[in-house]
Amino acid sequence: MNNIVELTNVTRAFSGKKALDNVSLTLEKGQVLGLVGENAAGKTTIIKHILGLLKPDSGTVRVFGEDPVKEPVSVLARIGYMSEEDVMPGWMRISELQRYLRGFYPTWDQEYALKLQKDFDIPDTPFMTLSKGQRARAALMAALAYRPDLLLFDEPSSGLDPVVRRDILGAIVRTIADEGRTVLFSSHLLGEVDRVADRIAMVKNGKVVFCDRLDNLKQSHLELTLRFPTARTSPPHFEGVIAAEGSGREWSVLYQGDIEDAQAFAVGLEATIEEHRWASLDAIFVAYARPTIGAER
Repeated sequence: MNNIVELTNVTRAFSGKKALDNVSLTLEKGQVLGLVGENAAGKTTIIKHILGLLKPDSGTVRVFGEDPVKEPVSVLARIGYMSEEDVMPGWMRISELQRYLRGFYPTWDQEYALKLQKDFDIPDTPFMTLSKGQRARAALMAALAYRPDLLLFDEPSSGLDPVVRRDILGAIVRTIADEGRTVLFSSHLLGEVDRVADRIAMVKNGKVVFCDRLDNLKQSHLELTLRFPTARTSPPHFEGVIAAEGSGREWSVLYQGDIEDAQAFAVGLEATIEEHRWASLDAIFVAYARPTIGAER
């Protein structure tokens, strides 16, 4: 089985409003998928479907080939999950938490759990007494210690200071590199996604806007600077333009395609390309997040 996760034409609505709209998404074994999108785009709703916490109104969800709603025990036993929310019992000491979790996961590695506790400098005190950064590290320890086949990270470093974010991201990167884990990493911090993921999926208004390898995504999008002989009152538009901004004679364009085609389109608009470069992930995200530009040819 090559696909660890398969969402096929998944739609889910809350109070008549679609949170997911015909979403299809796959995650292959050993792959690291970065899930990006603005707040309320649908990222967490996707993860909750993978965990079996939500049932789609239509479409199917399969994790390890099973329906996570119908087979929660076998599916959840193979998933490590970490989110920005505190979900651990606050009264438990870390050693008690380890014993508690060990009863649920046959593959729990206590030696590894103790190593993570030491590496993350987590004191053996009740969870509720830990700092926010220590709680995040403890949650990561709990997600990693039974060496799950699939790791789900839902905004794992949201609201944490830069040092804690660096430590958590470093641990995730090492786990991915050393053990070849299958990972879905959701974050609004694009620098984190850029560092971790080999594929990127963007969700907007409950729909998947794009899903591609990170290197393909960057090498198929260009940032162009166009100069026109006379001033324009609206953004230039031609096939492949995702977004444009500027004023007068000079406009910046995010373009999907190759430079030869872009040059041909620019000539058709009587414009010249003054500068072009590969687009950053940040530039691509911002362009797709904006409303579709109008067309003036």
